[in-house]
This record gives sequence, structure tokens and C-alpha cells, in this order.
Amino acid sequence: MGTVEPIRNVEDIRKVENILARQSLRNLVFFTIGTNCGLRISDILKLNVGDVKNRNFIQLTEKKTGKFKKFPINSKLKELFAIYTKGKRLDLPLFETKFGNRLARVAAYYIIRTACEEAGLEDKFGTHTMRKTFGYHHYKKFKDVAMLQKIFNHSSPEITLRYIGIEQDEIDESYTNFVI
Repeated sequence: MGTVEPIRNVEDIRKVENILARQSLRNLVFFTIGTNCGLRISDILKLNVGDVKNRNFIQLTEKKTGKFKKFPINSKLKELFAIYTKGKRLDLPLFETKFGNRLARVAAYYIIRTACEEAGLEDKFGTHTMRKTFGYHHYKKFKDVAMLQKIFNHSSPEITLRYIGIEQDEIDESYTNFVI
């Protein structure tokens, strides 16, 4: 199994969002939280309605690292959460199947992969695509690898750059621009 890629083009992100919105509000919210917060899939799937409904911050203990994480909910997510959580009990999983079970990792993978395929994207995509997409665009906007390293809890800037695909972009660009 190879490494998945971020969605590098904002227009492609919008295509995927439109496809997911046509499928269900749940799928759109699921993808949007991934691309706007940079959480691991394991942390997204363990969220309950009460973790986001009428909140200004998301607070959780990361499953992988055991570290506490608190960050503000941006305006795009606030609006989506208000609609998506309306009338839902606080103790319910944020992302449920039609049978009332918590959405599983395999189902989440299928949602992302098929939406990316339908959008005509050619790279390899999966659940980590959302986190990598967040990181890629955060880096492109702020150029602050140290901040992104903290957000991701990575041990070095090099790991962060490799993880979000910036290192490969720079290698590709050097080959493209090198002509003898």
C-alpha cells in the first residue's frame, strides 16, 4: 500500500466537496472537518455531536499520541455544524451510518476514495488525504513549517514537509526547471 497524496488544487477540493454534498450532508461535513482541522481519521471518527454543537473550540485527546489538543472551529465548519447537528442528541456519534452505528474507518476510506475518483483526480487518495490536504494548504498559505509541525505533533520540519508532499513538489519542480 503506497502513500496517499494531498489534494493540491483548491478547485479539485471544491469538486470533491460538491460530490460529497450531493451524497449527503454527513459526507460533506466529514470531509470538511478533515480538510479544515488536520485531524487524524481516528480522531475525527471518535467525535460526538456534543464535541462540536454550539462550540467555539474542538477539544480532544489524540488517539495516536495521547496528547490533548484544542483548536478553534473556523467559520465554514461552524456553519456546517449548526445545520448538521440541529436536533441531534449530544451523546451521539458525530458521524453515524444509516443503521445508527459510528462510521468506520473502512467506510470513511471508501467515501473519500470514490469521491476523488468521481472528481477525476488521478493520485492515490484515502483517509489521510484530508489531513495532508489541510497541511499542504496551510503551508502554502502561511509558509510556517514550525507551526504546522506543532499542529501535527511531528518531531521535525523535514517530516512535516515530506508528509504533506512539499518535499516531492520541490524535487519535481527542480527536475522540470533543469535543462542542460
